[in-house]
Amino acid sequence: MSFPSTDILYPTDSAELEAVIGDALANHRSLEIVCGGSKRALGQAITTDQIVSLSELTGITLYEPEELVLTARAGTPLAEIEAALEEHNQQLAFEPPDWGPLLGTEMAQSLGGIVATNLAGPRRFQAGAVRDHVLGVSMVTGRGEAVKTGGRVVKNVTGYDLCKLISGSYGTLAVATDITVKVLPVGEKTRTVLIAGLDEADTVSVMTKALSSSYDVSAAAFLPCDLTAKSGVSYVSGAASSITAIRVEGPGPSVEARCLALRELLGAHGDVEELHFHNSHRFWQEIGNVSPFVEEAGQVWRVSVPPSEAAALVQKIQNVCDAEFYFDWGGGQIWLRLAGDHNDGGAKFVRKAIKNGGGHATLIRASEDVRSCVEVFQPQANGVKALNHRVKQGFDPGNILNPGRMELLIGTVSDAD
Repeated sequence: MSFPSTDILYPTDSAELEAVIGDALANHRSLEIVCGGSKRALGQAITTDQIVSLSELTGITLYEPEELVLTARAGTPLAEIEAALEEHNQQLAFEPPDWGPLLGTEMAQSLGGIVATNLAGPRRFQAGAVRDHVLGVSMVTGRGEAVKTGGRVVKNVTGYDLCKLISGSYGTLAVATDITVKVLPVGEKTRTVLIAGLDEADTVSVMTKALSSSYDVSAAAFLPCDLTAKSGVSYVSGAASSITAIRVEGPGPSVEARCLALRELLGAHGDVEELHFHNSHRFWQEIGNVSPFVEEAGQVWRVSVPPSEAAALVQKIQNVCDAEFYFDWGGGQIWLRLAGDHNDGGAKFVRKAIKNGGGHATLIRASEDVRSCVEVFQPQANGVKALNHRVKQGFDPGNILNPGRMELLIGTVSDAD
């Protein structure tokens, strides 16, 4: 069977998805794979012959709170999963961010989209990435073959751990239909220690001191003075100075003791304040969702560097262009907003700045025209690129699944034919 190019296909199970992909492979037709559609503006801009939506593949098929495991179909809205977990005081520990407002979309996030893009929030450096929480995946490859990898517990993951390979592949290798993730209890209490008035270099030193302490810090971020006023948390917006934030979570007595210890450890560096549960939750949502840049135009970059390089890198970029920034992951992740229009999205400034620092940069928000002609992801070394191409060939020999989403291509599958 074949489909008109104007149709959006909505498979309702794995068998239908196999048929769709098999038909596309036989007829040399490229497919754009979407779940909720909230992340279509991530990655390289692509043009395909057909859109395949997984929005009909929904529902939680297994949830065992006592075993800390949940299985859901790929198109299941993330809000539905989080609501089910909340009833049992559990959570997705990788703290998935919502970039919909940043990317200008109101589409709902799905489990499949979060796994495909491997997006994690401020807790990532402690809890790990999405791929570290995926236990099993049922999927259909670009060969039109159904594959199941992993299981319901970590010890079932033997041989090649394909769950980690699929996570972060942006739907270019295979299309997930069912995903099993491990979940964790929500901490009884959450508190955030705020230190006011630090500069970029001092804040990295302070965050490093907190992270290397024995106080089990679960998040560390820095907002410069020009961004604190945009926060919806009054303690932050009213600070009239930069804010360095250190979060601790867990049992009540432990959190209180660790907060007190952190205040004593860091108090000499500036005025100290403390956010409790609800304000903490709101603040870290703002950090993970990149809320400081939502209302402002301009290209947005996510840069990963060794924390010791963060302050110098920001200075390099601000010396050559108008840029705002803040730090997450203790300075290991820098969010940048470049004001004005840059034909290359500001790539020449950002990539030159990180060239000798051992970091990498991803263009998160830019126009479709920019994402069509600029490498969105950090350019890879030739050896890594060759390896990725071999993996792609193994899973999707016809290059029909989201072709070009993760690299610039000359033409599409159809053009090549």
